[in-house]
Amino acid sequence: MYFIVVKFTVKPEFAEDWIERTREFTEATRQEPGNLWFEWSRNVERPSEYVLVEAFTDEGAEPHVTSQHFKDGLEKMRPALESTPKIISRQVEGTGWEEMGELQIG
Repeated sequence: MYFIVVKFTVKPEFAEDWIERTREFTEATRQEPGNLWFEWSRNVERPSEYVLVEAFTDEGAEPHVTSQHFKDGLEKMRPALESTPKIISRQVEGTGWEEMGELQIG
């Protein structure tokens, strides 16, 4: 699977409506057959920073970045961004989240 984490630094005036600005893109991506998850979080120490954690099947990554909603989503994000997003994108073994061995509950 492809495991991707992206940090977006949003201009302060767009920080509160970022999730709404990206809603259409998010919903379309979640409907892709190769999407495993697509989850937004907000940095509690820097409220203008959002983190996107996403994963795709090996076959699903390319159709995602070549889709029209991907291109449209980036263009809708562009004016609200303070800087170029930072990304880590890796192909890894597995198909999903695993339990943390060092902190077992129950």
